[in-house]
Amino acid sequence: VVALWPIAAVEIYTSQVLEAVNGTNVRLKCTFSSFAPVGDALTVTWNFRPRDGGPEQFVFYYHVDPFKPMSGRFKDRVVWDGNPERYDASIILWKLRFDDNGTYTCQVKNPPDVDGLIGEIRLSVVHTVRFSEIYFLALAIGSACALMVIIVIAVVLVQHFRKKRWAERAHKVVEIKS
Repeated sequence: VVALWPIAAVEIYTSQVLEAVNGTNVRLKCTFSSFAPVGDALTVTWNFRPRDGGPEQFVFYYHVDPFKPMSGRFKDRVVWDGNPERYDASIILWKLRFDDNGTYTCQVKNPPDVDGLIGEIRLSVVHTVRFSEIYFLALAIGSACALMVIIVIAVVLVQHFRKKRWAERAHKVVEIKS
């Protein structure tokens, strides 16, 4: 029977690298896929390794209900933002501090799928966010849209003045003939 059972593992997807501003909130996104349907056996474990070294620390645990940390650096600063039915195991970390720099791991087990890689997010807490590709893309699309609007307005104005000039000429011709 074991030989006929398909071999599958939980696959986890994270942003891998994330930058956020000190004092703000950040969503640590972790989604997953699993061969087995999601049920009450699903567990999600979030842990943290500081960038400057030190032991791994507990951040959050989910099994049927979310379990926040009762003590430590993440007490009252982390909340469940996942939806197991949508294969989402994300959390939100509130009031970021510079000592939150490090690697956050997301481990999902959905029996019988309990094997698989652990998702990692390397979080950098900064004073200000650097200009990224997303901002550049938004700027390029916004500029293209603005250029198109200007071109449309120019074409409409040119057409308006041509019609006005044509109407004035036609009116002069009518006056000359009359």
